[in-house]
Amino acid sequence: MKRKSTNRPTSHSGCSGYRELSRRGIIKAGSLSALGLSMGDFFKLQAADTEAFSQESGVKKEAKALSVIQLHLGGGFQQQESFDPKPEAPVEIRGQFGVTKTSTGDYLSDNFPRTAKVADKLTVIQSMVGKIPDHGQATYHLFTGYTPTAVIDYPQMGSIVSHELGQRTEMPPYVAIPKKNGFSGSTGFLSSTHGPFEIGSDPGGRSYQVRDFSIPDHVSMDHFDRRQTARQIIEERVRRLETNPDMLETMDDLYKQAYSLLTSSSAQAAFSLDGVSDETKALYGSDVVGLKGPDRKFHPKGLAERLIVARQLVESGVRFVTVNYGNWDCHIDVKENSLDQMPALDAAIAGMVTDLDQRGLLDSTIFWVTSEFGRTPKINRDGGRDHHARCYSNLIAGGGFTRGQFYGKSDATGGEPARDAVPLEDLLFTIYHQLGIDANKELLAFGTRPIEIIQGGKLIDGLIG
Repeated sequence: MKRKSTNRPTSHSGCSGYRELSRRGIIKAGSLSALGLSMGDFFKLQAADTEAFSQESGVKKEAKALSVIQLHLGGGFQQQESFDPKPEAPVEIRGQFGVTKTSTGDYLSDNFPRTAKVADKLTVIQSMVGKIPDHGQATYHLFTGYTPTAVIDYPQMGSIVSHELGQRTEMPPYVAIPKKNGFSGSTGFLSSTHGPFEIGSDPGGRSYQVRDFSIPDHVSMDHFDRRQTARQIIEERVRRLETNPDMLETMDDLYKQAYSLLTSSSAQAAFSLDGVSDETKALYGSDVVGLKGPDRKFHPKGLAERLIVARQLVESGVRFVTVNYGNWDCHIDVKENSLDQMPALDAAIAGMVTDLDQRGLLDSTIFWVTSEFGRTPKINRDGGRDHHARCYSNLIAGGGFTRGQFYGKSDATGGEPARDAVPLEDLLFTIYHQLGIDANKELLAFGTRPIEIIQGGKLIDGLIG
């Protein structure tokens, strides 16, 4: 296994290879067009990409889950200070905090007291196995199930779900909050219509507004309808010049989708925090803060609001939601990194699991906490931990996954799996299975090349009820 260089960064921001990449081309409904329909323009451009046609797999699998909320902790989350603390290991290895006993009798770091109380409703996997201790490549592996190659760009998991299952309601099948991870790849050989709808604004920020999702203030609904009719007349003229009728029909469908979203009160409400009670916000930990920032003030992290919107989205029919939180690339001072970011994470995990359960959504929604890899067992000379892909932790709840289980076990130092190793491909395969998708199914790339959704993955019977 190729090892990443151990050269350490010179700041707390993490290694030079880790940064969030912004995505250009965010939809500008309401700013690029007086009609407020530039979402449709964007969808039209997406539809121009080459479609990949799937090979029929025969009998459709029964779905145990309808939706996935993936909370991604980018940068390499430290399992020793969270889900696998190793309190009996030597001081240079064990977690930098004490432990708290869970409702199942197992142990988490004492950074997670709220999560410990709902451990009977979730599963902690302590024996995840990745392949590459490099941020970009490992993130791509997590989101697609494949390691990067120069030959084929593979689709993200959310794009596969969109392609295989389509829309449940008027809502887009795949949404990213606040935007997609820059390392996660794209729709690959699938059409760009299966890419994520990026909110482009942070629900946890003071100026949160889904810019791409509203009719301009100066355009009344009546005026909007008249302009929509005018647009249809213009497009009928374009139709006479259109040489590709199939593309035109796709364009028409996508404009209808955009129009439906812009005029739907239920869709608007799913993205809004206006109707959220103070009690619900407190449940998710909206008031929880970390360490003092550069201005010497404590700041809320915004994770609670992101997850509340994610829950509302799956409740309204979205199939796959990704939520990004934090920078966990802790080569320097893992203790400070943990103290700053983990209180909000603990509250949000417990709040999400509790809220889904109380609303009767936990059985139909998979809540999955991920990172591209973990951290080394041994603390380095800067008080941090370096990249480690051979053994790390994930948390998963709902959607037919077992409850109250600590699955697998790492060895005494947390460096290797000691029992029930979980290769990443096997976990992705199992999640697809719960969604009713056969991950052995082959999709046709470039029109002729069959590619399995997951290559070499196996169902993990011990993780599903």
